[in-house]
Amino acid sequence: MLETREGGCHCGQVRFRARVDLDLLSHCSCTICTKKGILHLSVDPVNFELVRGKNALTVYTFETGVAQHTFCTHCGMHAFYIPRSQPDQITVNARCLDGIDGSALKPMRFFDGRHWEDAQRERIGDGGHVAAAGSNGATTLRGILDRAQA
Repeated sequence: MLETREGGCHCGQVRFRARVDLDLLSHCSCTICTKKGILHLSVDPVNFELVRGKNALTVYTFETGVAQHTFCTHCGMHAFYIPRSQPDQITVNARCLDGIDGSALKPMRFFDGRHWEDAQRERIGDGGHVAAAGSNGATTLRGILDRAQA
């Protein structure tokens, strides 16, 4: 069930509001998600608002350049990002939602990011979201930043 939640980075420079479904919590085994400890909640861009901190964000990208791994330049926290698997969506780090006990979160879904290509084919084969041809994370991120106040 979708519910509106707020969250942000550790220092408070970056704040967001999103409509999320905690029942769709997932985790990924890729190296970056494992090292960041992110627990994923996929959000349609219309259900995400960057309340503040667009000038406090920077982006890390690698390999294909599609994913946009945002983090706060002040505290380094990864509160949300644009995933390669769904570059027209936003993934909120559930651990960065206000009032969340991270240790109590139990992801029910799994993406085998260590075997990304196979996992992506399986996800789509199981009826998962398919981004429009030509979708790019940089475009999705630009749309979020353009709508943000400051």
